[in-house]
Amino acid sequence: MGCPDTEEEATAAVSTPTSFYTIGTPGKPWTDVERAQWKAGTKIQRSYKEEVLDRLDKLDSNIWEVVQYGALSHDPQRYPLFTVKSRNWQGNKPSLLVTGGIHGYETSGVQGAILFLQSQAKYTNDVNILVAPCVSPWAYEHIQRWNADLKDPNRSFKKGSETEESKALMVYLESLNVEQWTCHVDLHETTDTDGSEFMPAKHAEAGLMYEAEVIPDGFYLVGDSENGQLDFQEAVVANVRKVTHIAPPDNNGNIIDEPVVKDGIILVPAKELGLCCSVTGGEYVATTEVYPDSPRATDEICNIAQVAAITGALDYVLSQKN
Repeated sequence: MGCPDTEEEATAAVSTPTSFYTIGTPGKPWTDVERAQWKAGTKIQRSYKEEVLDRLDKLDSNIWEVVQYGALSHDPQRYPLFTVKSRNWQGNKPSLLVTGGIHGYETSGVQGAILFLQSQAKYTNDVNILVAPCVSPWAYEHIQRWNADLKDPNRSFKKGSETEESKALMVYLESLNVEQWTCHVDLHETTDTDGSEFMPAKHAEAGLMYEAEVIPDGFYLVGDSENGQLDFQEAVVANVRKVTHIAPPDNNGNIIDEPVVKDGIILVPAKELGLCCSVTGGEYVATTEVYPDSPRATDEICNIAQVAAITGALDYVLSQKN
């Protein structure tokens, strides 16, 4: 915890692209030619079936119901969409939504959601739980931020959205007729490839050069500036702190160019940005961000940190409802 101790450590956390992205021309937004070139350069790098679907099949069916809510139209057999719902669903209990894999490359968002399902069934006694562990399966397999149509699902949770992954989840959630979601935890990562690949590509699509950013070393939370609930956010951070380190602010007191309002917490206008965490209008909402490229982290630590964020949120919610 705290700021990097040496100049070398601080520099290691800064992305420093030295040239324009490999596709496109500075000053010229992409056309369909460049978009096709980008997609042609993607490839399947892991298995959605083996790493996600097969694990959902092994969940305790007495506790969890696996529900298909759609499929990606460009390959519906390979990319069915699933949620996992607690069977003991009762209208008088608080309701929690957990989402993972909105950005498919962010591995612990998916695997952390699955680990929560495997290890924390006890919470279903007191809370209605719905988990969408891998909202963007094409991006998960291809280790990409965009979907197959070069759209960012986590900027697409808006009325009238045509981003398929986001639209499918919104339609499904509406069909459940939940009167009031109590809590929504959306699981994400911030990675070194944000600075070396995904942000440069996003800027290049608009014809822009990407400028270097500090990649936060550690866990942080993104809350909704319209509904900060800082006591809730602090409770989540405190629980995560038990398993991994919290990201310090940069020299300007920011994380990803946003002011740090409490240790490891920033606030942004979630609904305006079309973030997934805004989709329910829940009383308590948060987007988690773990840093898997830290020398102090492992895949296992990142997955456990995601679970700690969810259980920290649940413990806080239950403490307020009792």
